[in-house]
Amino acid sequence: MIMLAHLNTTYLIKMMITKEKQKAQVKSKFYYIFWGLATASVFVGQMYVGSGYRQMAESFNRIMDTIVLELEGSIQNQRRFYQ
Repeated sequence: MIMLAHLNTTYLIKMMITKEKQKAQVKSKFYYIFWGLATASVFVGQMYVGSGYRQMAESFNRIMDTIVLELEGSIQNQRRFYQ
């Protein structure tokens, strides 16, 4: 039992002396490639959605302008009894 404790202690001391401190997080090249591509894809998706929203708003404005013009035209063409 004493011999086993001595061997464990000796082993631990050797490991502490020879082992260099490792970095807390070692990230591979794949890690940076993955997160770079993920970030780029989110950015491109936001640009796509934004441009689609802008096109939809312009289309909606054209439709509303047409309706307003039609209503104004029909009001002006009505016969007025009280002038």
